[in-house]
Amino acid sequence: MTTTLDIQRATLDDADQLAHTIAQAFHDLAPCRWLVEDPQIRARIFPDFFGLYVELGVRSGTVLTTPDRKAVAIWLPVAPDAVPALPDHDARLAAITGPLLGRFHIFDVMLDEHHPDAPAHEWLAILAVHPSRQYRGIGTVLLDHYHAMLDRDGTPAYLEAAEPALRTMYHRHGYVDHGEPIRLPVGPALFPMWRKPKGLGN
Repeated sequence: MTTTLDIQRATLDDADQLAHTIAQAFHDLAPCRWLVEDPQIRARIFPDFFGLYVELGVRSGTVLTTPDRKAVAIWLPVAPDAVPALPDHDARLAAITGPLLGRFHIFDVMLDEHHPDAPAHEWLAILAVHPSRQYRGIGTVLLDHYHAMLDRDGTPAYLEAAEPALRTMYHRHGYVDHGEPIRLPVGPALFPMWRKPKGLGN
């Protein structure tokens, strides 16, 4: 298992490669299958879709990656009544998803409704490791790296775990369940989770 890793901050030059890493890592997750049922269409549009998240992370938050760009963590700062967004997000999402836009809109609305407004925190929007690099502890290294900064600054964190196994994994990293699961219409559930910085209680 990987215990040390050169963690780097991504730039917009990395966006395309990181978007493909996320698309491949997330291809078979239950919420992603709900968003786009056809796997071929999913593979075609997901790189552009996740590219929006990478760009937002670089512009408004922190995107951590590895030298081979096969793992990525996207962190976004959230303050009361202020969630970062690209100014042209809606138009670009519509262009990417076409007739599937409605389902993506439902997904975004449901996540927004459950996202806590306060206190200010960091949102782990995406943590992804390419299938060829999974089960080597790389995700843990990315998490530990940023958690150390959050603990130093006294900042809590929030995320939505996409599957029960991921929920269990995040429990091991100090996250606790935050309200009821987010249940997609006739679809799977996501699990909102919260992490208090170490030293302030859990």
